[in-house]
Amino acid sequence: MLIEAAKDIRYLLERGYPGSSAVRFVGDHYRLKDKQRFILSRNVLAPSVASGRRRKRVNCTDTEGRHLLIDGYNVLITLESYLKGEEMWTGDDGFIRDNRGVFNNHVNDRTTCRAVELMNSVLMAANLHSVILLLDLQMSMSGKLAGFIRQSFNEASIPGTVCTSRTVDHELKKAANDSVVATADGVIIDSVNNVLDIPACVIAEKGRDKISLYTLSPDTDITEG
Repeated sequence: MLIEAAKDIRYLLERGYPGSSAVRFVGDHYRLKDKQRFILSRNVLAPSVASGRRRKRVNCTDTEGRHLLIDGYNVLITLESYLKGEEMWTGDDGFIRDNRGVFNNHVNDRTTCRAVELMNSVLMAANLHSVILLLDLQMSMSGKLAGFIRQSFNEASIPGTVCTSRTVDHELKKAANDSVVATADGVIIDSVNNVLDIPACVIAEKGRDKISLYTLSPDTDITEG
């Protein structure tokens, strides 16, 4: 049912319908649950938008000497889902997203620390010129998390800084043309030139045996791997 719903939403999006209206109309038609609508809203795109985003993807091995800005919570929450073996989705644009929807209720715990370790393993292998990781200041305990990541950067000799900000999205959107931004946030992807999918790099290296990775791509089955 989700595959058919995704096809209908793509049809509407490509013809200019707003995303929320398309998901609501199709969701009502198929009598979809809130979770199913959430999945569709995060992962189904107009084909023209999806192809444009795919062209911005930077390979995990094509980062040497580059400047990287990281959408901290976006990356870490997805890595937490990976560590917990939770359901994950590859969107029409090729970026991996979780299905938790827990951004506003995020709590730092041991899984967060492990997610930082996974992220750092990618950064250490990337041989980057510099890294700036941004955390949303309005999130609970963001300052404490920033301090933990800052210390982990120092211990791993990662050439990076960690900042909290009330305007993370805005700062990422104005990244320099030759910089790379690590995020799966579609609004940010649409505003920048080069995007790195750190969770995808982790999965490529560590494997996906512990997770269910799904896709709604029109060219594949609903499950991958």
